[in-house]
Parts: sequence; structure tokens; C-alpha cells
Amino acid sequence: MQQRTLAPVLRALLALCLLFSLAACAATSSNLDTAPGPVCPTGKKQPAYTSDKLDQELVEQPREDLSQLTPEERQALAARTGLEFYVDTADTEEVQQYFAFFTHRARGTFAAWLDRSELYLPAVRATLRERGLPEDLALLPYAESGYNPNAVSRAGAVGMWQFMRATGRKYGLRVDWWIDERRDPALSTQAAASYLADLHGMFGDWHLALAAYNAGEGKISRALEQTNANDFFELCDNNDRLAGRTKLKAETRNYVPKFIAISKIFQNLDLLGFHCVNWERAPLLVDMQVGGGTDLVALAQAAGMTWNEFRAYNPAFLRQVSPPGQQTLAHVPQDKQAEVAAYLKNPKSRPYAGYTVHTVRGADSLWKISRRYGVPVAIIKRMNNLASSKLKKGQQLLVPGGGSARDLAEDEGTKKASAKTRKLAQERSNYVVQQDDTLWSISRRCGVSVSSLQQANGLGKDSKLSVGQRLYLPDQTGQAARQSRQEAEAVQEKLAAKPSKTAQAKAAQAAQTAQVQAKAQAKAKSTSYTVREGDTLYSIARRFNVSLTELLRWNSLNNGSTIHAGQEIKVLLR
Repeated sequence: MQQRTLAPVLRALLALCLLFSLAACAATSSNLDTAPGPVCPTGKKQPAYTSDKLDQELVEQPREDLSQLTPEERQALAARTGLEFYVDTADTEEVQQYFAFFTHRARGTFAAWLDRSELYLPAVRATLRERGLPEDLALLPYAESGYNPNAVSRAGAVGMWQFMRATGRKYGLRVDWWIDERRDPALSTQAAASYLADLHGMFGDWHLALAAYNAGEGKISRALEQTNANDFFELCDNNDRLAGRTKLKAETRNYVPKFIAISKIFQNLDLLGFHCVNWERAPLLVDMQVGGGTDLVALAQAAGMTWNEFRAYNPAFLRQVSPPGQQTLAHVPQDKQAEVAAYLKNPKSRPYAGYTVHTVRGADSLWKISRRYGVPVAIIKRMNNLASSKLKKGQQLLVPGGGSARDLAEDEGTKKASAKTRKLAQERSNYVVQQDDTLWSISRRCGVSVSSLQQANGLGKDSKLSVGQRLYLPDQTGQAARQSRQEAEAVQEKLAAKPSKTAQAKAAQAAQTAQVQAKAQAKAKSTSYTVREGDTLYSIARRFNVSLTELLRWNSLNNGSTIHAGQEIKVLLR
């Protein structure tokens, strides 16, 4: 074993002094307060894997062939960056193995981790800075979960910081049937910062603190006591002296080398050919108070988001309903704040305020539960996001009670009827909404009452029109086109009545213009857009300044539809 001459306290001080900056590219300034990092294009997304599965693959597969490392990779591996550490032969081998693994066999996965982390890294780094902790701890979620807020390990750890249920609750995270704040990037980062600070205060050494984060402070404390080791690497050297459950697992012994390898890669992304981290990609979110029993799906739709988009910002919600009887926080894009606030002011936004949590018994079925509570099966399935009617004993279901169940049933029936009417109206449509059109102006122009327009198109009194939307005008087939043709015929009659050549020329030009307008109005202009990597339906709608609802309707898609690169999307131009 290599002789170590520095005392643990001095090593801790050196570690704090020599912490590296999260600069992401080799040419970036190390001043984190003034240099947020370069804006570089993100790489192609790769399949994501959980960290523990990658560890298992590394152990089960043949060792990495270190002779295959390129000169640039050897340069990055030799760089003394990250936490200050003392290299033993065994430790060096493990760091090299993880370094080679992530830059070769698991390179695609590491690139996917980098891509996903861009949504969270700036906020994580800011939190660590505010708490006075080393900012390079922001790399820890790579080792834990690949920066996946929804990651679940085989042991039951959840979130990008991989909190067990008990530890999460100890550090203030709510974990119950409704909410799992271990999945919330912001809240779980605050909890992780508190936990890491406590561990460092306990051991006075970041390597031991990281090992304790993986194995638990109790296990590391007992192992140190039995071996009388001074630091993590000495503890690993003496692991054979430990017996039974006190012995450190390979996962814990490899945990710090894995972190060191990740830090070396992150410090040399440009040199190693990875895409640089885009520090400006993270969305600007605001926190909004959501009342108990709020329909979160409807809230998302009111703001022009799909349920999956809303869940991406709010992974802590386990249900499509906010917890009844209490206020909860939702993270919303800043540009959606006004729409969400307007929706929340509507009393109908909280149809689930009265509720019952029903625990499924052995003989229960959805039909029996429906009869017991007087709630339609469709409502129970919708509230609990059930894809099938199969239930498991002990499963908990949210069931509305009192008037809320009747309101939901009525709303469901109304929605279905309106949806069917809108679909039929689209098939029979004979009018395309223009700029500044309203139901009232269309009714005046086409001689149809507003109520008739609403009934014929499944619209409510609060429904808004959008440019390009197709409407059915009852008993007015081709009204707009006929009106234009009538105008053209009127011009031609005037032309025949006036023998002046100048007047004839002007009239002919006016008639020609009217005919062109009639043809343009009869057929809406459209274009085809080829989907690119990273596109979403929402981003395409924003690109062409149309609503998501319109884009879905034009392409016969719904909120749950997915798109892929190379797919052709139809867009009606304004």
C-alpha cells in the first residue's frame, strides 16, 4: 500500500481547495459565477439505462481493453482533476475501467445522460453553490441515475438522486399515494444537498461521504471502526479484514472510482469528442399553487401542453389529479403561467375535491365499485389512469363522491358528444376561419345564428376560434365561395353596362381579382414539414405559429401521438 503522509484534515482542506469547475469544455473559463458554460449543439439521443444495470454489465462482461484508449483519452485520464485523491494500483485500475467503459462500450449511454442532464444541471449547480457545497457534486446524479428523475433501482431507490423511501422522508421529501417528491428534481436536489452536507460533517472527507451516500453512514462508520482506516482508499485496501455484513460490496468500493472517472470525462468532453453541455437549454419554470382535487390533464390542455409534457416538468405527481384537500406546487413554463392561472380560477378546474380512496378487495371489480359508489366505470378508469379493467388486491383507487361524481359523469358525456359533433363538423366543413373572425362576425356574414354555429360545431359559449380552423355552416354550403362569385358576377354586369374602355379595363381587373380571391378562399394553402431529430408536435406548432390542437386535427393525431424523424407533417399556412 502506498505511504500517505497527509493527515485526513489536511486532505479534506486540499479537496475543498482543488475542486474542479463544471466548465464542460476544455476551453471554457473555470469561473463558474461569470461563465455559465458554452452553448453547443446537443448530440443524438441514445437509449437510457439505469446506473445499476450498467454496473452489472461492467461486472459481467469482459474487462475493458485499456490498450484501445486513444492518446486523447489517455491525456484526459491522466489529468488530475476532480476531487483530490491518492492513486493505488487497484484504485487506478477501477478508474481506468469505468473511464474506458463510458468512453467506448457505453459511450452512447453517456451521451444520452449528458443530453438529459442539460434540463437540470444549471439548477443543481446553483443549489450546491447556495448551500456552500462543492459544485462538482452535481456529477453525482450521473453515477446514480444518469440524471433520470423517474429512475427506479432494483433496491427501490427513486429519482435522479436515488433516495430510498425512509431517507427521502428523513430529509423532508413527501412520498405517498399521491406525490413522490424523490422524483422532483428541485426538491430532491435540496434534500441531497442536506444529506451530503451531513455526511461530510460526519466523516470530514468527501470520498468517505460519497461512499456513505451509496452504502449508508452506519455501514461506513462500522467499517472504519473495525479497520482503523484513515480514508476511503485505505478502507478498500483493508476490506478483506471485514466480515459478514460489515464488508463493503463491490458497488460501494467502485462508487468513488466511478465518480472520479465521470469527473475526468466531464472535464474533457471536447477533447473526448462528446458534445458540450448546453447550459441554456433548461426551461424557465415558475412554481404555482394548485388547489386540491385539480384535474391536471385538463390543466395541461388549457395551457397547450400534453399530459406527458406536463409530467416532464412535474414527475412527482403520481396521479392525474392533485391531492384533494390540500394545496400543492406545480412547475409550469413561464410562458404558460397566464393560461394556467386562468384555468385555476375556474371553479370547474377542481372536479375531484370530494373523493374516497378505495382499497381493492379480493372479489372487487370495477363494476362492483361503480355500483357501490354510484360512479360510472369510465370515470373511475379515467381518474386512476387505468388502461384495463383488471384490478389487484390491495390496489388503491380514487373514487369521486357526492355531487362531484355526477358533475364528472355529465362533463364526460358532454365532452364525448361535443367531440363527436366536432369530428362530424370537420368532415363536412365549408368555411375556414380567417384572421379576426369571431362566431358573431361569421354569423352576420353568412346569415347563420351564433347558437346554430355552436351547435353544429360542438362549441361552447367560451370556445375560441383559431386561424385555419374548419367550421361547418349549416344550410350554407359554399356560402363564402358563392359570395365571392356573386361579387365577381356583379362586376361583370357593371362591365357590360359601361362602354368606356378605361372602365371596362378596371372592371375586368376587379373581376379577375375577385375570382382569384374566391379560389383562394375555397382552398386553404398548406405545406408539408419533415420532422427533425428532437422535434415535438408542440415545437412544430410554435414554429408555424399555429395551435397544437390545429396541428393534431390536420394530421389526424391526438395528444398521445408520437412523431419520428423523417415523418411528414401537414401544416395549413395563414
